[in-house]
Amino acid sequence: MQPRLLGLDFGSRRIGVAVSDELGLTAQPVLTLVRKNAKQDLKSLGRLLRKFGCTAIVLGNPLYMSGDVSPQAAKTQAFAESLREAFSLPVHLWDERLTSAEAHRHLHAAGRPLSEHREVVDQVAAVLILQSFLDAHRPREESYNQE
Repeated sequence: MQPRLLGLDFGSRRIGVAVSDELGLTAQPVLTLVRKNAKQDLKSLGRLLRKFGCTAIVLGNPLYMSGDVSPQAAKTQAFAESLREAFSLPVHLWDERLTSAEAHRHLHAAGRPLSEHREVVDQVAAVLILQSFLDAHRPREESYNQE
């Protein structure tokens, strides 16, 4: 069994939350946390970390397309430090460029009306961020030539 990871899409009003499955293969949506204040946000995230037994956090890092740090990325990096201090867990900043646009495409393809996207787009973005991290860190299987 793999250690579970908590995936976060951090925004100024909401935090999308996802968690990895017990095998560390897939990311599953959990909820969208409506932000109140830093103390309450950390308290809510602490409950989720305990509930799912997570040993690390993957936090989407919204860089500019050029790779430069955007104002939101600077806020996200400060939030990452708060998470590290509050929970003494590794926090992995993961490139999330275009994740929100991709989340909207997934919701549209699933037939969700645009009016319903706001409720779940942050969760879908958190799933995409965490899944990307999981895929990038999965051990590569050796390919065998079968002739």
